[in-house]
Amino acid sequence: MKLCGAMALLLGVTMLVSGVVASARQSAAGGAAVEAGGPAVLSADAAMAALGRRLFYDGDLSIDGSMSCATCHGQRHGFAESNRSHPGVTDEPGRRNVQGLANVGRRHSLTWGDATIRTLEAQALVPLQGENPVEMGMKGQDAELARRLGANACYVRLFEAAFPDADGRIDLAGVTRALGAFQRTLVSDDAPADHFMRGDEGAISAEARIGAALFGQHCAACHAGLDYTDDRFHHVGAPDPRDRGLGEATGQARDDGRFRTPSLRNVAVSAPYFHDGGSPTLADAVRRHDMAFSEVEEAALIAWLTAMTDQSFLENPRFAYPDEPCEVE
Repeated sequence: MKLCGAMALLLGVTMLVSGVVASARQSAAGGAAVEAGGPAVLSADAAMAALGRRLFYDGDLSIDGSMSCATCHGQRHGFAESNRSHPGVTDEPGRRNVQGLANVGRRHSLTWGDATIRTLEAQALVPLQGENPVEMGMKGQDAELARRLGANACYVRLFEAAFPDADGRIDLAGVTRALGAFQRTLVSDDAPADHFMRGDEGAISAEARIGAALFGQHCAACHAGLDYTDDRFHHVGAPDPRDRGLGEATGQARDDGRFRTPSLRNVAVSAPYFHDGGSPTLADAVRRHDMAFSEVEEAALIAWLTAMTDQSFLENPRFAYPDEPCEVE
């Protein structure tokens, strides 16, 4: 099987990689200014990302203290989780599968079924304050959230460093900005598939190279670009009356059953799949697209999908629970 067509499609984004990755890494690193004759201090951007990391792992962002962002977005699963959905603090069942957060700062659309939520700050309000379903249960609890965080000396110092123009005010807006800042540091660009796309054909197996060709021919129209998503909403299979998808947000019957194309980065560790978590394995997810692959082709395609796993991202200590001392003194 010739790889030329697939390589042209897959490597067409390669010229963008260096600039995007460099920009993302610079953002991820934040910055430290060195005062003359004094120690390095965090820039406001770096302090905001550090604050967001701590908040991401903090159960105080939920009404009963039992749930943090990381409860559903686990690093070893690519910041997704292994359940079909996750119940909220009131035990109300979750409606949709949890999506991974690799390179989420590059997304133009951030939920399975609402094209109007286009920033990480707006998206954070869905689990924090949403009621369909209730997740973290913090609607109407802005004052309580500020009280809890204000009782933590590290948070007080981080808010002061991150928001000097607001005199370190602790409020919901600052929480969502900090969470967004941390999530923008979640850069994944070191999977074998990334090295292959940059021209290293030996980075993946011969079987995976065949899978890359098949992917380019049959999947890349929707799973496009650096993160294998076009950020658009599509029908896959018949609409389910229990979940209208985009139609729920737009009220348009033509949008029923349309869901956002998920990124495939680290897809091999983020099962189950689809908005409903109804496909427990990659093989099931491939077959759900109703494409007639042979067993050999399916295995090759799965080998390529597995090559999208960035182990360094899954183990990066900068993204893990912050058990070190406070970043500012």
